[in-house]
Amino acid sequence: MAAAAFSCCHGAGGMVVIVVVVMAMLGGVVAGGEPPFSCGGAAAGGGQGYAFCDATLPAEQRAADLVARLTAAEKVAQLGDQAAGVPRLGVPAYKWWSEALHGLATSGRGLHFDAPGSAARAATSFPQVLLTAAAFDDDLWFRIGQAIGTEARALYNIGQAEGLTMWSPNVNIFRDPRWGRGQETPGEDPTMASKYAVAFVKGMQGNSSAILQTSACCKHVTAYDLEDWNGVQRYNFNAKVTAQDLEDTYNPPFRSCVVDAKATCIMCAYTGINGVPSCANADLLTKTVRGDWGLDGYIASDCDAVAIMRDAQRYTQTPEDAVAVALKAGLDMNCGTYMQQHATAAIQQGKLTEEDIDKALKNLFAIRMRLGHFDGDPRSNSVYGGLGAADICTPEHRSLALEAAMDGIVLLKNDAGILPLDRTAVASAAVIGPNANDGLALIGNYFGPPCESTTPLNGILGYIKNVRFLAGCNSAACDVAATDQAAAVASSSDYVFLFMGLSQKQESEGRDRTSLLLPGEQQSLITAVADAAKRPVILVLLTGGPVDVTFAQTNPKIGAILWAGYPGQAGGLAIARVLFGDHNPGGRLPVTWYPEEFTKVPMTDMRMRADPATGYPGRSYRFYQGKTVYKFGYGLSYSSYSRQLVSGGKPAESYTNLLASLRTTTTSEGDESYHIEEIGTDGCEQLKFPAVVEVQNHGPMDGKHSVLMYLRWPNAKGGRPTTQLIGFRSQHLKVGEKANIRFDISPCEHFSRVRKDGKKVIDRGSHYLMVDKDELEIRFEA
Repeated sequence: MAAAAFSCCHGAGGMVVIVVVVMAMLGGVVAGGEPPFSCGGAAAGGGQGYAFCDATLPAEQRAADLVARLTAAEKVAQLGDQAAGVPRLGVPAYKWWSEALHGLATSGRGLHFDAPGSAARAATSFPQVLLTAAAFDDDLWFRIGQAIGTEARALYNIGQAEGLTMWSPNVNIFRDPRWGRGQETPGEDPTMASKYAVAFVKGMQGNSSAILQTSACCKHVTAYDLEDWNGVQRYNFNAKVTAQDLEDTYNPPFRSCVVDAKATCIMCAYTGINGVPSCANADLLTKTVRGDWGLDGYIASDCDAVAIMRDAQRYTQTPEDAVAVALKAGLDMNCGTYMQQHATAAIQQGKLTEEDIDKALKNLFAIRMRLGHFDGDPRSNSVYGGLGAADICTPEHRSLALEAAMDGIVLLKNDAGILPLDRTAVASAAVIGPNANDGLALIGNYFGPPCESTTPLNGILGYIKNVRFLAGCNSAACDVAATDQAAAVASSSDYVFLFMGLSQKQESEGRDRTSLLLPGEQQSLITAVADAAKRPVILVLLTGGPVDVTFAQTNPKIGAILWAGYPGQAGGLAIARVLFGDHNPGGRLPVTWYPEEFTKVPMTDMRMRADPATGYPGRSYRFYQGKTVYKFGYGLSYSSYSRQLVSGGKPAESYTNLLASLRTTTTSEGDESYHIEEIGTDGCEQLKFPAVVEVQNHGPMDGKHSVLMYLRWPNAKGGRPTTQLIGFRSQHLKVGEKANIRFDISPCEHFSRVRKDGKKVIDRGSHYLMVDKDELEIRFEA
């Protein structure tokens, strides 16, 4: 969300006055002071007697009353992420931009931890999202969102937050393994990303019908997944996306955010979609997001996206045109000052009306009303008023951070059962690698100060004391490697742990990778250490995106490989508990791990589906037709589990009458299909049925196990996916324990596919529910 380097003031003349007014009116709380609020008590100006202060009225009515009382200049001053106060009405300044991707972060403008007198100096740092996603556990995701939302509200109550609008989560699809921000997302699958979005947003926003705990913002709609590749930057990239890919891959997580989670904000991306910038796309913002999906909230731009429409994308000729086209398209607020600088001139030039601004401001103030900012002192609120410094970094939240890290860790290789280790049998150990003792390597990006931090080295020291540590590389880039020294340390140690991988210097916002190999001299260092060691070494990878570690996968001297993502404040302890058997790993990869040869595919090619005629391999497990290093959903355990589909489907007579009343269409391939729109909401409800999977833990350890259910079509004609994840459940099982896990199957959702024109249909005939290699055929026909 970093602002574009080239965004600046382009106005002249009268516009300078507006800028001065805006900046003079900006302001807020001093960190560690009183929380900002309006209407009652110590609120500046009081505001009593105004309809916008009447908490018994609907938020929309209150917002409309407030907007009607503003002057034109006061209205324009609300259009940026730093909204000016209106002292004469008792309205405080407000900062919209706060981040909470995997814990409260200082990346935005609204959260503060370092001012003198601050009661809270840190917040719980959970694992980076991609690792949390690997747990395949939506209850865990909900609890993390809930904890972050609680800490945000607590920080606000103690005066260290100037806003409660959190610009998280990032639910873009991790389409290309080189993408620098893939680490922030739940992975490559739209079903999984959608379920993550729903769980996290519901946790963040709270379950009170009276007041929002925080406002969550799902970003970045839509098809945004490129930073800077081969001279193409996110600021000027025009993504050419088919209607089919938009409907079945890129848009579903955002639809779920709005429709199922009731997210109160959507952020539009820098990306142009088929020639139109996302933040200027009325079909996307007004027709789809607010119209079809029913957004009850506001739409924000990524930072300086409106300026970029003119400065980088050349979509408009003037700043005033950019502001006008964005507001008319449905944008409510621009991260940055561009709209505050140029909206007045746009009105004067007849390109924008004051009513256009009123529409946006009503959406913005309605959210602030729903957050309780106009209900008097927030500490008097019966729902969240009691939260304070004691509710940040609680033992429960710290324990949850550890649980999330342990549940996400993926065991990729475990030759001859080298893991778990018996701590009493380890006489000495070498810990080698640039990520072994680096606290920053644990927390990815968009982070704040963590409550505590345990590096992998410190985690291992909690189990064994005779440990020699060597970084081995000058950094994760590993431009310089102490290979001979590392080999010598390894040769004199009983066991060797290698902590390698990536850092934000290789993958981050604004930075895509050009290679999937480990950087610099890492591979040669690992190989040399493995050759010198007494027994097979243990390799732990701290990365966001996937890496091609085929060399380690096939090397018998590398006995075990773990992927630990960026595991958060408790990451080192979580890794150690897995290594020494105090936790049975159950994570599964949320993305495909591709070989290095995949980098021949242009990042700019947005097609999901393979094109064998041109050699294009496709993307993600759903469509990719090529070799993999590790497949989506792959993950080993210390235990053996069995899974079997034991029941599913419903009596044919329960839906034959319904289907008999519907017309079918025939595709060019000769397949018949039913239109979802014609089945209707009631019909779709009638078609639902349960499917049950029996899962058993055969030991030797208790463990948490995720069951993934897929749908398979008889063929891949018409652009059908090879397989499609339709659900997952996570279950803790003791040794020998069996459990029946129920999946609720909705044919309209789970059996449907998207045609090339973007329409959803259900094919007549056979559909196969899959769990591993076990299949259950479901006939869908009258």
